[in-house]
Amino acid sequence: MPIPPYLDLMRPRPTGHVLVTFRDGVADEQMAAIERVSVHGAGLAPARSVSIFEAAEIDPDILDGPVLVRGLGVGLVPIADRGAVGSVSRAIAKDPAVEEARPEFFMYSADAPCLAVDDAARTWGIAATGADRSMATGAGIRIAILDTGFALGHPDFVGKQITARSFVAGETAQDVQGHGTHCGGTAAGPDARGNVPRYGVATGADLVIGKVLNDTGSGREIDILAGMAWAIEEGCEVISMSLGRPTQPGELPSAAYERLGRRALERGCLIVAAAGNESARDFGYIAPVGAPANSPSILAVAAIAPTGAVADFSCGGIDAGGGEVDLAAPGVGIFSSVPAPRLYASQQGTSMACPHVAGIAALLAEVDPTLRGERLWQALVRSARDLGLSARDGGAGLVQAPGIEKEVCDGPSVAVS
Repeated sequence: MPIPPYLDLMRPRPTGHVLVTFRDGVADEQMAAIERVSVHGAGLAPARSVSIFEAAEIDPDILDGPVLVRGLGVGLVPIADRGAVGSVSRAIAKDPAVEEARPEFFMYSADAPCLAVDDAARTWGIAATGADRSMATGAGIRIAILDTGFALGHPDFVGKQITARSFVAGETAQDVQGHGTHCGGTAAGPDARGNVPRYGVATGADLVIGKVLNDTGSGREIDILAGMAWAIEEGCEVISMSLGRPTQPGELPSAAYERLGRRALERGCLIVAAAGNESARDFGYIAPVGAPANSPSILAVAAIAPTGAVADFSCGGIDAGGGEVDLAAPGVGIFSSVPAPRLYASQQGTSMACPHVAGIAALLAEVDPTLRGERLWQALVRSARDLGLSARDGGAGLVQAPGIEKEVCDGPSVAVS
């Protein structure tokens, strides 16, 4: 019997490497540890230590020996026999210096073309979140978009402060796939101009672009982790991650993502991630929040439709200990920027909901400089608008911009006219 498409999506796709998160310790101790665990690989070259930027230059297809990424406390061990990745992971996990050892998985962007529900002035997502009624613009705040890169020559972003770096071997930060440009446009695109409605939440925020997914929209976890560490070091107040992989019911969060999530909060940075698109609610199936959004220190965002209902595909908070949904945001029929020649497109997914929250976080961070890290997270939750959804589906509710009257949804549509 064929596997239903939505169940096939639940299958994690391993890269053939073991991702090892070492216990806290000095670099020399971690280097000694990766040399110890490297014996579990077959025919490997000697272990080496690299920076997060050097890690981005490693071609994953020809990785011939284990690497330790300095500053992350994370290493990769390539395995000759992909069928042995699970057993090798369990063997490596027994080393006393190892906090977690598991297969490295491919991560993906997730979206689909669809129709928008907008007017000439602003998109429905901008209206529903109240971004167009707030005096804040996000000026002086840096939003990192970790995705497929960005269309750096897009006409709507001329004059915008953009910092860009690629963590994908052999590819520049220029966006070919389009997902990163769409998410960046939602987070910090321009006000309405000509016949193009306003589609950016924090129109005055700066963008920090980390290309961690390749030109086909997929990427390795080690590149994503390196991009996260870089964005934190860059001093970004908000990091938006519209990417991930499916998880299984009851699956524990990854130690590597949780470590960086905590590091971010401690340094006044908030990481926001898409909850995932693996549900098929019309068929009664709700998938658990995906990784890395299921980490306790990363804010998970679900998607809603213009009606105020949770999107059919949006994952639910069925796992405790980090697998909860924290907030909801517009994620169906979202109009935003894409690379030339199209320049604009409408897409759907929790990928589209995530940058709405990142943009609102930037507005709050501008209004109150004390709102950073954990305090910014709490402010987002406190100001959320009740849509009558369960916490499993919508978390605290629909994210709302600062300086607008908090409302309760009493009609079929969340769009504000």
